[in-house]
Amino acid sequence: MANVQTRNIKKKYGSVEVLHGIDLEIEDKEFVALVGPSGCGKSTLLRIIAGLEEHSGGDVLIGGETVSDLTPKDRDIAMVFQSYALYPHKNVYENLAFTLRMRNTPKGEIDTKVRAAAEALNLTDYLDRAPAQLSGGQRQRVAMGRALVRKPKVFLFDEPLSNLDAKLRVEMRTEIRRLHQDLNATSIYVTHDQVEAMTMADRIVVLHDGDIIQVGKPMELYDAPATTFVASFIGSPQMNLFEGNLDAAGGHFHVSTGSSIRLGKQYRSEASVTLGIRPDDLELDASDAADIQGKIRVVEHTGGETLVFVDTPFGPLCVRAPARSQARVGDITGVKIDRERLHMFDASGLRMSAGGA
Repeated sequence: MANVQTRNIKKKYGSVEVLHGIDLEIEDKEFVALVGPSGCGKSTLLRIIAGLEEHSGGDVLIGGETVSDLTPKDRDIAMVFQSYALYPHKNVYENLAFTLRMRNTPKGEIDTKVRAAAEALNLTDYLDRAPAQLSGGQRQRVAMGRALVRKPKVFLFDEPLSNLDAKLRVEMRTEIRRLHQDLNATSIYVTHDQVEAMTMADRIVVLHDGDIIQVGKPMELYDAPATTFVASFIGSPQMNLFEGNLDAAGGHFHVSTGSSIRLGKQYRSEASVTLGIRPDDLELDASDAADIQGKIRVVEHTGGETLVFVDTPFGPLCVRAPARSQARVGDITGVKIDRERLHMFDASGLRMSAGGA
């Protein structure tokens, strides 16, 4: 078993604590993404799991055994970095074989493993090339292959796609996910890109200021964010958030301009709340049935969809419209809300449930 556990992991730099007691359990063969903004502690946590960073308290367990006092090479993990960390004077074959040679692996076994990894990563035709003769995506494949040949208990990825262009990032996302499925390995993937996390991970761990805010499957975080931070971080474009209050009956949301929205659900009355609406739960609607009226200020055609930004009495609103929407800047439009998909948060930013729970 290659499950990974962190128990009350803390990290201090001098008097500054950057991880505040992280408890996390990652199941065997699971692909988990650690996400959050810069400085949230995700890379620090990954490096502590790898043994590259000393922690200030707590324990790391791999396969049920405490590894906190073990060196990185004794933890049976493999790590892929943002920088490719290839040996420039060695060709692809030698880069792939290096860690095996350091372990005194028999020559025939090295050749078998290197060629198998090269085939899995479409590198067979490049084994004689130097890293400088490869594209960014090919170099990242070599870095992954060097980890792959070892067949470790756990794969750790530290923002491995950050240096690639948009097209290569999409290709490599698919490649990494395919490899994970083929190898049935435990994988921990750090990224600041929530789209990468949503498309690749079995579960996502959202960190903020050194704490875990929410853990769940991608669509669980998308459909039921626990806080306004998660609501704004998960999803692209991000959720529309409006500050206001609930009336005594808890069934209407009001903003300072005097405008209100009938919610369709009852919540406990609150003097200060935040209402969240995802762009895909809104629809441009020119009929009298529209819930909000506003003026279109920006239209973004992305090919597969159109993002329409509308100025409303509640504030700026992003609507995800069909690809060939005829919306035009300056038009007055109505917006219809899917009331079953509304999100409500209290003054502290925590999710509120309908019915007053």
